[in-house]
Amino acid sequence: MRLPDFLAPLFWDVDEDIDVEEYWFFVNERLLEYGTPEAIAWLFATYTREQIIQVVRTSRGLSVKTAVCWKNYFGLEEEEVACLRKKSLAESSASSWPY
Repeated sequence: MRLPDFLAPLFWDVDEDIDVEEYWFFVNERLLEYGTPEAIAWLFATYTREQIIQVVRTSRGLSVKTAVCWKNYFGLEEEEVACLRKKSLAESSASSWPY
C-alpha cells in the first residue's frame, strides 16, 4: 500500500512510493508531528490504535509539544512517553564532562 497523493507534501524528503505497511512507524511519526486534520483522519483509518500509541510511547522523533498533545489524547502518563523522559542537556553533559 502506498501513500495517498494528498499526503505527499508531508513526505517532502522521501520517495512518494513509500510502502505504508513496511514503514508504518515512520509514517505514523511523521503524520502525528505534521499531519493536517485530513491526514490524521487517514492515519486513524489506516493504522490500529495500538500502533499509533506505540509510536507515541516509543518515538524520540516527536517534538515535546506533539508528544504532550498525543499523550493527553490517549490518556498516557508522562513516564510512558519516551521523548518526555529525556534527561536535560545539563544533566547528561555534566556527568560526562572530562574537566
